[in-house]
Amino acid sequence: MATTKKPAAKAAAAPKPATKAAAAATPAAGPAEGAKAPAFSMPASGGRTASSEALKGKAYLLYFYPKADTPGCTKQACGVQEALPQLGRLGLEIIGVSPDPMKPIEKFADKYKLTFPLASDEDHKVAEAYGVWVEKSMYGKTYMGMERSSFLVGPDGVVRKVWRKVKPEAHAAEVMAAAKDLLG
Repeated sequence: MATTKKPAAKAAAAPKPATKAAAAATPAAGPAEGAKAPAFSMPASGGRTASSEALKGKAYLLYFYPKADTPGCTKQACGVQEALPQLGRLGLEIIGVSPDPMKPIEKFADKYKLTFPLASDEDHKVAEAYGVWVEKSMYGKTYMGMERSSFLVGPDGVVRKVWRKVKPEAHAAEVMAAAKDLLG
């Protein structure tokens, strides 16, 4: 008499072991409001250097954007540029940061006449220190990239306001309101 084998019950899938890549994909939280802002020094547009050391005693906005000359980043940068006279009167310095190399950053700054420094964080060390180098997903693929985020830092070097997943069109107005509260 022939016997038929029943298919073996599937065992529950064991969790995949953590890898270095998976651990690297977990971003640091970055500084919270009320914490000391991480130090930084990066090359910036116009042959400048953007550094926390040069900003000691000054309030500044460090804003992180994913890629120069893309629609959202252009809206955000142009909005900040438009608000720059009012922000400057309040005493707020602005620095935009992307993982792009300097050549596309310079081209972006020239194309849109952006006068505030745009810094290059190619090795994303500053983004990691601020917790904005994160795992992203597009069309079902995951990759590491810059989260559009901003940090308003007071003259004492303490983070006063954090914006995560910034909406490019509204960002300049939000920064203006927060800067008035802090410096006005």
